[in-house]
Amino acid sequence: MMSVPAIQTALQQMQALKAETAAPSASSMAANAIGAANSAVPQGGFATELKQSLERINSLQQTAAANTKAFQLGDPNVSLNQVMVDKQKAGLAFEMGVQVRNKLVSAYKEIMNMQV
Repeated sequence: MMSVPAIQTALQQMQALKAETAAPSASSMAANAIGAANSAVPQGGFATELKQSLERINSLQQTAAANTKAFQLGDPNVSLNQVMVDKQKAGLAFEMGVQVRNKLVSAYKEIMNMQV
């Protein structure tokens, strides 16, 4: 059973991660709103966004793998909590990428079956 200080520490870490993940999405939404107001044509396009998303997924997976290896080798700077959170982030990002791919394939098939 976990002690009260350990539970409080875990709760603080979870709240910090929540704030960390919420902050980029809020700022990116604001930047997207400003960008949409400034120009009707997006900069970079769909292919650029898709490539950047895949690079972020890859980066999360590499970070999780590196932290896992460091923890297994006994690095005192890497905690089990950090390893588990990184692995969850990488797993969720990968699942999101699979779902986006599935939606794109479904949309492509639907467009291909349209009568012109």
